[in-house]
Amino acid sequence: MTLAPRPLSLEVAIAFVDRTVSRLPAESASVSSLCRRVVAESIHATRAIPAADRALIDGYAVAASATVGAGSYNPLLLPLRAISAGDAIPPGTDAVIPLDLGLTHPSGVVECIEAVAPNQNVEIRGCVAAPAALLASEGTRLLPAQIAVLISAGLASVKVIRRPLVRIVLASEPSATDSDGPMCRALVERDGGVVVNTLAAGRTRQAIRGALETEGVDIVLVIGGTGPGVGDHAAAALAEVGDLAIHGIALRPGETAGLGHTRNAVPVILLPGAPAACLFAYEMLAGRAIRRLGGLDPAPPYRSRGMLTARKIVSAIGMTEICPVRFTTSDAVEPLPSFGEIGLMAAAAADGFVIVPEEREGYPPGAPVTVYLYDGNCIGGL
Repeated sequence: MTLAPRPLSLEVAIAFVDRTVSRLPAESASVSSLCRRVVAESIHATRAIPAADRALIDGYAVAASATVGAGSYNPLLLPLRAISAGDAIPPGTDAVIPLDLGLTHPSGVVECIEAVAPNQNVEIRGCVAAPAALLASEGTRLLPAQIAVLISAGLASVKVIRRPLVRIVLASEPSATDSDGPMCRALVERDGGVVVNTLAAGRTRQAIRGALETEGVDIVLVIGGTGPGVGDHAAAALAEVGDLAIHGIALRPGETAGLGHTRNAVPVILLPGAPAACLFAYEMLAGRAIRRLGGLDPAPPYRSRGMLTARKIVSAIGMTEICPVRFTTSDAVEPLPSFGEIGLMAAAAADGFVIVPEEREGYPPGAPVTVYLYDGNCIGGL
């Protein structure tokens, strides 16, 4: 299998992913297991949250009107109603005095030395959410605080998108220093997928074919064996057991990536074996497919920021190029040596990257660019 003389544009490859990969069905999941799960349908409160006025602190429940005039020289004796944070406020009370502002007496009263206002130290009924309020919209990737709200709403389970089940096939000779498999596993988990298994198929067409024909997954990532070399059989194996729709993409790094489906319509992404090419073919194509399957925004999950170029960014017309950059000032970046020069270290040493479209011959100094930031704040990330 040889690459097409003129590789297809990245836009065509992305359009293929968007056209052929759809969101997985919903499933019911317990609220306690929802962290990072994606909501399948908007969730509304069926009751006020909290359902009743409740104490925000440990102390003594009182009627605020009964504390008027209280002071250290004029302590007032009030009925003793000890209360803990989270407890419902007893009838006839509307405030809580802190433990250190009350002195209890054996006779069942508390000595109040400071006046409190109505609702002081009280969480009012419905202040978190009124009945029918939106708690989580469709497509939300739930965080711990949102899960706590759902539990407060009395929900035991909700509908979430099923996690994509992913198979990774290593179509290269086994190596103790192989980084592609672990890197892709981490990326799949970041994007909400579950790696079911990793199969070492090696550089044999028959083994790759067998790995593609196995069922029980939603998408297959084949790493390595995608080039025009005599030992590269991934594309040919896919063509034999399914549909090789695209092979060869105008993406640098990542030119030898490919796309297709098994005969059972399971998406297959062919990722180059070179680590930098594997990384960005994943980010632009495989990650997009997994995020679409899982109901997430398919765009690269990085914060982006408009900045200026401190030095010229060079790129070849006809190729979408990923350019690693680093900050020179708070609002300017400069290019690092390319992936072709220093490999994956270009990404490891960068503050982010710029995507140069295929119709541009780079950017001159002072040009505005969109920088995708490596700042630990991946959208919906780990």
